[in-house]
Amino acid sequence: MPVRRQPSLTAIAVEFLKLGVVVFGSGYVLLAFLQRDLVSRLGWLDTRQVLDAVVAGQITPGPVFTTATFLGYLLGGVPGAVVATAGIFLPSFVMVAALEPLIGRIRRSPWASAALDGITIAALGLMAGVTIDLGRAAVTDPLTAAVALVALLVVLRWRPNTLWLVLAGAAIGIARTLA
Repeated sequence: MPVRRQPSLTAIAVEFLKLGVVVFGSGYVLLAFLQRDLVSRLGWLDTRQVLDAVVAGQITPGPVFTTATFLGYLLGGVPGAVVATAGIFLPSFVMVAALEPLIGRIRRSPWASAALDGITIAALGLMAGVTIDLGRAAVTDPLTAAVALVALLVVLRWRPNTLWLVLAGAAIGIARTLA
């Protein structure tokens, strides 16, 4: 699907810099922000494109890196990919360098430690919410519902590398198309 609105490289840089500042702890928190900002607020992409970027990220090393690069490419070609990738990682490098000397003191503070714990719980809620939204976009018929359910059960029971689940889903999709 084509991009709904073509953003400038500056707009891409600002958006991914902002994402790089607010997303911490897990790349999965990124999904909630991507859905809200790139799809709902800015209208640059649709949910399917974000879902495709996440899938691309899951089958390669460095899922956040790959997802940001994929989305940047959709938004602005190779220059957009470079800008998005740099934008999402630059804040982390700066914050780690600035905060590293203070982390021990922050964690020893009951107030700051409680705030970090609260942020972690809020991040879990964001991840649950975006999982539901992306699930609605991805689960489109009984076969995809069955694949999703089996994948969930396999993850809960055996915790395999997600690459195997993605490859199995791809094989089922290809077999369905060829049948």
